[in-house]
Amino acid sequence: MFLSTKKCDGRGECIKECPTDAIRLIDGKAFSCITCGACADACPNRAIFKNRYGGYVVDRAKCNACGVCEFTCPVNSIKIEDGIVKGICARCGICVDSCPLGARIDAFDIIEDRQLQFLESLNLAIQTPKKSSPEAKEVQRTNVVTDTDKCTLCRRCEYYCPTEAIIVNLDQKGICSECRICEDVCPADAIKDTTIDPEKCTLCLKCFRECPNDAIHMEDFELKIRKPQEGEEISGTIISCLNCGLCVDACQNDALRIVDGKIRCDPAICVECESPSCLEVCPVGTLRSADESGIGLKGYCVSCGRCIKACDVNEARSFKKVKWDGSVSEECISCGICSEICPKEAITLKRGTINVDMEKCILCEKCAIHCPVDAIPKTTLRKKSIKDGFTLIDNKLCMDCKLCEKICPEEAISETEDGRMWVDENKCIYCGACSNACPARAIIFEREFELSK
Repeated sequence: MFLSTKKCDGRGECIKECPTDAIRLIDGKAFSCITCGACADACPNRAIFKNRYGGYVVDRAKCNACGVCEFTCPVNSIKIEDGIVKGICARCGICVDSCPLGARIDAFDIIEDRQLQFLESLNLAIQTPKKSSPEAKEVQRTNVVTDTDKCTLCRRCEYYCPTEAIIVNLDQKGICSECRICEDVCPADAIKDTTIDPEKCTLCLKCFRECPNDAIHMEDFELKIRKPQEGEEISGTIISCLNCGLCVDACQNDALRIVDGKIRCDPAICVECESPSCLEVCPVGTLRSADESGIGLKGYCVSCGRCIKACDVNEARSFKKVKWDGSVSEECISCGICSEICPKEAITLKRGTINVDMEKCILCEKCAIHCPVDAIPKTTLRKKSIKDGFTLIDNKLCMDCKLCEKICPEEAISETEDGRMWVDENKCIYCGACSNACPARAIIFEREFELSK
């Protein structure tokens, strides 16, 4: 909930700006809805629910203004005017920004221990407690990562990965990436430094078949390697399993397990699964069904380290302990995609940042992969962007709070001359911030993601 400190002098700027009329003056101090959820529990129509900010909103299509929420509210914050429920905090945070004295604070920022009593007394004007400074809580996992500054995208690690858990996509096809696989597989020792010795070559075509980038071709019964032209550089992406364990959690037959922090699969059990849900949850898309010659799954890292050994020149692959303390960059627009996409429901929104429950987070990086402004750190090059969508405001349900207009990061929402809220599709990026915050569930919203190239 949001609280007022002793700095509050009752001037009421927060009350003026609150889009849901959830703040009022009591004894000269601002007091607001405590977001306890009693109204949601009591609503006979299930019209009140928690949004991704941790506040509560009303589905006006379901609400019949029966008044049960008003009678249930323990702090008498809720009131019904002209059939519209008001006084419920949507946790948009506008009150904090609007206070010229900095007297409004978020309880998330001052209460670190969930076991602490919420207030020592019923005194509404509380002192801001001093924050303790213990080590920041963080979540971590260990997996094989790629140093993109060292990686040349040669595809050597991809070739030697026994489970095909590494996928390298090159922008250039048919050009030698200097992976040296041809040298490794040549039985006649006829290839050195990406050059084929025709006197030693037996034309067994082993290198021709094994070249991961199809860079070897035949000219008049002589094998040759297509090399990059002068100034041409190999470009693309390298994606590998994160060892996050989402596939293990999704496995319905217990065919996937985490053993000593490493993913293991029993193909005898896995083959019995007709519709593997584990494939759908993989955040980086490396997990796939094995081909006809294989059994079960491929694309999960078994932490064997063979890719590290194969990357013997550039040393771009290594085991690393990945950590995250939940911090994001200033680019965060509080769109809510991370909260929506998180498979563990570990993220709660705030204006300009997020709150991450480290006890739930498993560092799967789905939030970072889908973040439209790259505000969340990630180790993978996998990236999804918003392809298309639509945002429509149903003015029959709209309670005219204008919260959508205030919270939109692109200033795509405005009020028309006849008093209706309108979305400019040319500016809208379909981030969903307005939909997450709308206290009347009046916004019809859809979006579609696509894999970035």
